[in-house]
Amino acid sequence: MNTAVSAWEPGRHDDRTPWSFHVDGRGWDRRGELADGESAAVLALGPTGLRRNRAVGIPRRTATHWKALDRLVEPLDAARGVLHHGEDIRFRRAGAHAAALVLQHCVDTGRSYWAWTAWDWARLGGSNAEEFLAARTLPTERTVRPFLIALGYLLGGFTGFHHLGNFNRLHLACLVFGDDIVEAAISQAAGILDQWGYRGPLRVKHRLRGIFSQALLINRSPRLEDLTTEAFTALRAHPANSGRYSEMLYALQRAVAALGHCDPPVRSGYNHAPGIEGTDPAWAAWVERWHATSPLTPRVRATGRTILAKVGRWLATEHPETTEPGQWTRKTCAAWVAAVDRMAVGDYVQRRDHIHARAGTPISPRTKAHILMATRMFFRDCQEWDWFPRRFDPARALAVPRSVASLIGTNPRVIADEVWAKLLWAGLNLQPADLPGNSADAYYPMDLIRAITLTWLFSGLRSDELSRLRVGCIRWQHDGQPITANSADVLACNAVCLLDVPVHKTGTAFTKPVDPIIGQAIEAWQAKRPAQPHRLDRKTGEHVDLLFSIRAQPIAKDYINHTIIPALCGKAGVPTADVRGNITSHRARSTIASQLYNAKEPMTLFELQAWLGHKDPASTQHYAKITPNTLSTAYTEAGYFARNVRTIEVLLDRAAVTSGAASTGQPWQHYDLGHGYCTYTFFEQCPHRMACARCDFYTPKDSTKAQLLEAKENLQRMLASIPLTDDERTAVDDGQAALDDLLEKLTDIPTPAGPTPREIGVPPSATLLPIADVSHGKHAQMGQF
Repeated sequence: MNTAVSAWEPGRHDDRTPWSFHVDGRGWDRRGELADGESAAVLALGPTGLRRNRAVGIPRRTATHWKALDRLVEPLDAARGVLHHGEDIRFRRAGAHAAALVLQHCVDTGRSYWAWTAWDWARLGGSNAEEFLAARTLPTERTVRPFLIALGYLLGGFTGFHHLGNFNRLHLACLVFGDDIVEAAISQAAGILDQWGYRGPLRVKHRLRGIFSQALLINRSPRLEDLTTEAFTALRAHPANSGRYSEMLYALQRAVAALGHCDPPVRSGYNHAPGIEGTDPAWAAWVERWHATSPLTPRVRATGRTILAKVGRWLATEHPETTEPGQWTRKTCAAWVAAVDRMAVGDYVQRRDHIHARAGTPISPRTKAHILMATRMFFRDCQEWDWFPRRFDPARALAVPRSVASLIGTNPRVIADEVWAKLLWAGLNLQPADLPGNSADAYYPMDLIRAITLTWLFSGLRSDELSRLRVGCIRWQHDGQPITANSADVLACNAVCLLDVPVHKTGTAFTKPVDPIIGQAIEAWQAKRPAQPHRLDRKTGEHVDLLFSIRAQPIAKDYINHTIIPALCGKAGVPTADVRGNITSHRARSTIASQLYNAKEPMTLFELQAWLGHKDPASTQHYAKITPNTLSTAYTEAGYFARNVRTIEVLLDRAAVTSGAASTGQPWQHYDLGHGYCTYTFFEQCPHRMACARCDFYTPKDSTKAQLLEAKENLQRMLASIPLTDDERTAVDDGQAALDDLLEKLTDIPTPAGPTPREIGVPPSATLLPIADVSHGKHAQMGQF
């Protein structure tokens, strides 16, 4: 099993020489069957005799029995001899006891340990220390178990550590390899991780050391340079590294990769899409070819691939004769557009485990538009790349139907002001106890959490922009001049904080002003941020120093949605969803934009466009929504009703109505013109009402008739609204010049009494009729002309 090699010495090994143990296995008898004399010898020695081993320094009592066990005892003695346990008699005795347990188990199984399986060694070691002690027929103690596992590791190649439960893997590695070399390897890797910010509770550090030790054991070498990319692939496939161990194994590979011994790890399932099922193989091949050729971002290509796979399943169901995109015609396009318009959630999908109660509900108009857009993009690219002849125009044949497009509108999903105010308060007062779980076990440092929380609450950035911010993205200015970092001056209260936003969804990098609280929080995090290796920016292809990075890993994009927002909602006492849906990271962008657009001194649409980083003002309209309060104020100030309708006072003579005099033609209603009364019944239809020509229906206020009218006790005062023509509205708004022009136009227009103003002889100036102040119940004189 093993060959003889020299003991390992620092600096003397060759990287191309695999690690070997100082055990000479040449000439060993590895037969699996147990001879009758060997079984009899073990039984004759008994528990006490087996434990009295010459390796402990006690002479054998029955040389004949030990002679019969030479082929089994010699490898056990050699394996015990290379274990690194020092000269402590307690550990040497534990090794002898472990060898005795192995010999006894050979008799129990009827086979030598050379024929044992991993389960045989695991049953001998027990699933835990208590089971190990309870199942032994030989008296033993806890210290024996690691030596037993070490013998199984050296002689039987046992690495089924997942069968043994929790045990000290670091102690086992030190037994096999030696304390110095194991500690050197672990310290070298741990130093890299500590530099990146892998700091946690003491138990986490112990667990990390145990997993490092297990990786060295399974790889059968204590040298980090032997942990190659292939070695890590084998380690991840080993069942002992499943569950929580796989995450820490990922960290170990990152550290070893930083030392240059292997490739960086790749997350399981990262950038890996399942095969396309349910379609014709020819169609799937075309989709994969497009996916491999398209220059779009990985996320957009993956979305398009999913939609095109759905197209393929529709073809397999409805048009099985069409297997390639080159066979499509305008008729096929029309059928697909109709199918999308009638599509429901769950139709033509590969997985249904995530649909749940939504299955069967119609898809939204926006989803329909996205499906048709992806289909148009696919056919447009294939035609432009000359993969097949152009038979139709995708832009026209696969256009979104007007009935669907009319249902798609702006929907910023603004968070209500009172809810947003509570979330702001919660973010400004966020404490470790507000986060889920024990704050001491928090994966991210609290300074990072505060910085990213306040940046989300006040900057209006997308989640992708926020996670890709870079170190040094904050700059300070005062009076247009930069404030240097080493300036001894205290920042003035009106200092401007500028935030550099990287290349984003719709445009290039830009700079925007933000609240100083963001700059202060980011600077507090930068002061404590561990040194991190540069990361590849997936949008620009540059290696950059990401701001929100810890343990050499950028913060998760969904950390705000899954952790920060639930924590803030819990602290603020508000639900995580409202009538517009779940509170998500992107809704903060809509809320901030709408508040800036509806502020007392609001941003213009173009200013808001620059602040949000939009390329097109139409995109800004999806976020900036005028609130009902702002719209109501603007409508009231515009005075639409007051501008088109005027309210004047009307005097009703109830005595004339009740006595029947009104039926004989006696005036019973009198419109107050300010300078007199008009008794024309159809006053609202009179063309001279705003510029009274003082015809026969007119009664001056200084006349005796008017004075008698006002002296009546049964006089009822009411208000009447009259609509204004354009000329009358201009006369009210623009004054004397417009009134003179109105008088000129009405010169030859007959009055209700019959004569025209020219015939009556209107004075050169006129007084505009008074307008009743409805809010105060008084006359409001519109002015003298």
